[in-house]
Amino acid sequence: MKPMLFIQGKVAEIRLMRAEMANKLQPEDLHTIRQHLDAINQCEAVKVLILRGEGKYFCSGYDISDIQNSQHEGSSFGEMVDAIEQCRPITLAALHGGVYGGATDMALACDFRLGSSRTEMFMPAARLGLHFYKQGLERYVTRLGLDTAKRLFLTCERLDAQAMKDCGFLTHLAAEDAFEQSLQTLTTALCQMAPLPLLGMKKHLNLIARQQHNAQDIAQAVLQTIHSHDLQEGSRAWKEKRPAAFIGS
Repeated sequence: MKPMLFIQGKVAEIRLMRAEMANKLQPEDLHTIRQHLDAINQCEAVKVLILRGEGKYFCSGYDISDIQNSQHEGSSFGEMVDAIEQCRPITLAALHGGVYGGATDMALACDFRLGSSRTEMFMPAARLGLHFYKQGLERYVTRLGLDTAKRLFLTCERLDAQAMKDCGFLTHLAAEDAFEQSLQTLTTALCQMAPLPLLGMKKHLNLIARQQHNAQDIAQAVLQTIHSHDLQEGSRAWKEKRPAAFIGS
């Protein structure tokens, strides 16, 4: 079954639905996920996107048996992952189980990565004879550092959940029985933030990491928040010790 999209209020979810195949992605899934991302980007109410898998695994990556037939413009796995990184809302990878191959890059493309004690990962590209694509290598280096990227790509070492947290792959780690509550807590916290700085800083932080940022664009985003209704509301709410009612302007 193809990946499914669910939207409820401020939260969207893309769920991988091939549990019997450890949620391995097929060529047709790349287009489906990008369609879902386009729909989410057009839904201004959505502030958080959760990416997760059905069953005991998050995702076992891409079916490399068809990789030679899926490299024309607009259809490659790497382009789909880039679309996840560039998605307008805050992205949260719910890594309740194994994360393998290209799925590790899907997770790194997300803003946050929550794991449980059952989570593990490995990147077998070198063992399979595959040179990973440029943007994926960049994500590993900018998020995890050069030494860790070399360790994972060149030795194909398998990491457990604690090692994933220690090297920075996981931003959050929860006990297995607390995973769903931790996911809900993080999602709720993000949804309570003011949209303009939340989504604006997400965008510019990613551009800074790739050294593609524009100082004027950042300055303009700062000014937009300075003159916003939400900054005044946030200040009042802080003084009154109440939740702010942000409207995104």
